[in-house]
This record gives sequence, C-alpha cells and structure tokens, in this order.
Amino acid sequence: MALITFLSDFGNCDHYVAAVKAKIYGVDSNIKTLDISHGIARFNIAHGSFVLKSVFRSFPEGTVHLVAVNSGYQVQPKFIALEVENHYFVGPDNGLLSLISDSQGSKVVKLPEAENNGHGYFPERDTMGLAAAQLAAGKKLEEIGEPYEQMKRMINKQVRATRQKISGSVIHVDHYGNLITNIEYRDFEILSKNKKYKINYGRTFADEIHAYQASVVQGESFHIFNSLGLLEIGINMGNGSELLGLEYDSPVHIIFED
Repeated sequence: MALITFLSDFGNCDHYVAAVKAKIYGVDSNIKTLDISHGIARFNIAHGSFVLKSVFRSFPEGTVHLVAVNSGYQVQPKFIALEVENHYFVGPDNGLLSLISDSQGSKVVKLPEAENNGHGYFPERDTMGLAAAQLAAGKKLEEIGEPYEQMKRMINKQVRATRQKISGSVIHVDHYGNLITNIEYRDFEILSKNKKYKINYGRTFADEIHAYQASVVQGESFHIFNSLGLLEIGINMGNGSELLGLEYDSPVHIIFED
C-alpha cells in the first residue's frame, strides 16, 4: 500500500481537505495520507510547484502525490496522472506537474470525469482523490485513465551563467520572508574558483556567502546556499522581502572578478 501525500491551496478553515481524504479512505481505510501543505497561495502554480519539487524526492519511490492547486478554474478542466522519477502524481492539467522535474514523465494518462450524482461535482474529491486512492491500492496508470499526449507543459525560470556572471531570480518567498533564488551552488562553486565575487540585488552589493542564517547579527542580511542547494537571501530575525524590497521574480546576480 503506497503513501499518498496531499498538497493544495484549500487552506485549513473549510471542509475540502477532509472531503478528499474521506473519498480516499472510502476506497481503502488502510491507506496512509500525509499533508505536505494546504497553505499554497490561492491559484499559485509557481508556489505549488516549488514546494512539491523541493520535497517529493524525500518520500519513498512509489509514493502517490495528490496535487490540488488551481485545480477547478479552467473552462473545461482536465485531470491527469503520471509517473515521474518512480513517483506518481495526480492533479489538474494546468502545467504545474511539468515544472517539478526535468524528466518529462514516462507515462501520462487522462482521468475520466466522475458522474455528477446530483450533489455537485467536486473533481478534487471525485476524480483526483479516487485516482490517487486507486494508485495507492496498487492499480496501474493504464487501469485508471487513457493515454494522454497533450499534457500542458511550462518552463521553469532559467539561470544565465557565464564566466563573468550568474544571473537568476527569486523563485520563492517563504513564510519568514526569506528569498529563495534559482541560482545553484554547483554553478557558483565552479565559476567562483579562485575569483572574488559580489552578490547583487537591487542597489545592494555583498561579498560573502554565509554558512548559516545566524552567521550574521540580528537585523543584518545573510546570503546562504540552503538545504536545496539554492542561493537564499534574507534578514536574520527579520522579513527579507519587506526590508530588502525584493519579491517573486526579482533579479539576483553573482558577479565574478578575475
């Protein structure tokens, strides 16, 4: 029996999360579910894909990931299930699931729509919840849907790297106001060898990568490579986004000096 993780923009003050889980347990009460987060910003595909991409590989292979972010707001919504890196994903065909991995997915199926029984159609429960439960119980992708080749695909924000500069951007602002960029440590390590460098964002130029957030005194800015291997900028015990004037998509550069 596979584990089901659940990620959504439902929040925690309504019945939606419980309704989806009730559908899952109705298929098999022995299925285990784990909430990744239900605090994804409403309709925010970039936020949802960042959170999912950051954590799904930490779960055992074969885990089923149920993703209900911006899931019911298309004119004719389609719902899909796919396999990526030996994990299964169930969600709307809105582009989010194309952003979690460079792998295109070995199999993609389109899920059938549940019949409206007169009580209203709730696709996250009736279609996606059911599909996730079926996969967790051992069914194969081809048993729960039809092959689908028109999956909507989007492209993650790209980093530009030369011997003189790495140019990236903020791809996530976390709960603390810390700014996570798409600049990876592996690129910095290669390009910074035997070179001085400056980190530039807005009008700020900094010349040090810190080991920890607490490497600077309270109220000072820090620059670290976090547990994801990404450059993170913030204020120790403060809200970096507000105090530094940065937000999602703000440009960040590392400039190298020969």
